[in-house]
Amino acid sequence: MDELPIGPMLAVMALLILWSGLFTAIEAAQQHLLAQRTASRASDKPVAKLNFPLNSLILCNTLCRALVVVISTLLAIFTWAENGPWAACVGAGAILLVFADYLPRTLAVRYPDAILALGNTLLRTPLKIIYPAAWLLNGISQLLMRPFARKAQVVQHSEDEAPRERRDDHDQPVCRPHPLSGIHALDNITVNDILVPRSDVDGINLDDPLSDIIEQLRHNKRTRLPVFHSDINQVEAVLNTRQIRHLLPDGSLTMESLLAASHEPYFVPESTPLQLQLLNFHKQQRRLGMVVDEYGEVLGIVTLEDILEEIVGEFESQHSLDNPHIHPQADGRLVIDGAASIRDLNKSLGWHLPSDGPKTLNGLVTEALETIPESAVCLKIGRYRLEILETEDNRVTRVLIWHTATVQTPA
Repeated sequence: MDELPIGPMLAVMALLILWSGLFTAIEAAQQHLLAQRTASRASDKPVAKLNFPLNSLILCNTLCRALVVVISTLLAIFTWAENGPWAACVGAGAILLVFADYLPRTLAVRYPDAILALGNTLLRTPLKIIYPAAWLLNGISQLLMRPFARKAQVVQHSEDEAPRERRDDHDQPVCRPHPLSGIHALDNITVNDILVPRSDVDGINLDDPLSDIIEQLRHNKRTRLPVFHSDINQVEAVLNTRQIRHLLPDGSLTMESLLAASHEPYFVPESTPLQLQLLNFHKQQRRLGMVVDEYGEVLGIVTLEDILEEIVGEFESQHSLDNPHIHPQADGRLVIDGAASIRDLNKSLGWHLPSDGPKTLNGLVTEALETIPESAVCLKIGRYRLEILETEDNRVTRVLIWHTATVQTPA
């Protein structure tokens, strides 16, 4: 301790505080831009986003602050002996609050774009390099949270056991949802509830050969398609296929004419209520929006037709089985495609399957089992029994499902 290099340690501590302040400012700038965009609702300018994983940023910020506390404690013990620890705690805490938290957040609100651009320039490569460590720590935290997650009951049973379980429950009254008024119901529905997930979105990949793009457009029946590079997160525009349809029969379409028939994409926050988004579509003169989450990642698309269909559905007084994903069976049970929307199932059948998490039946089953299920696996979610009939390409494709109060077994 007699040879403690005070000067270099102070310089290192100042550098760590500076880096911690930069990390905080970048995170705050990203949050501010997202909040600003959500409040305006009407802007069609893409949200600036981080070019590196957020988990890496959090890890580096935490390490910097921990090292500042360690170095300040060593210096305080060297200077004030037994009074050093509490002095280091107070001093380091005050310095970090002012220079690594309050001040960076204030600057982030004033200059969010500049700070985000600076962070993407300086930190993109190093934070991607340390991402494996951040990913590992994040995985550990998720593992620790698993005991607190709500799980469905999973049951393996034979064919002769299923009727007995249904026989015990068939005398329970049918639980039908109490319909809300159309206006009140739409207030509680957001764009995220009705979006077409990105895995199901048809789009034009500009990195594909032009011949493949022409062939894709010849078989396409949609009027508007996202145009992107490699991945839908790199969306460049939205193509109006009507303007280039005359160029498809003879294959005279060029990249220039394709881009000329495209317009800038319109981005929609996932939390936008349907009624507000309907007004925004009218105000912006748009019919398709790219739905993004709080980090600017594309979740899918929403169209004006989707919203109008939802509005009409909310005013229907009778439930209907007019759903191509639902296949009724003679015994009252239903075979349902895994791609079926949970909200559509609830509306068509008058059920209460949980819809606040996954949007499809496949997602609900996968989340409940926490693994890709195999055929013949059964599970219970509330009063609903589900049996996996078929899986394909790591997805549940067909499920046998029934409500325990509606299926009667013959005597």
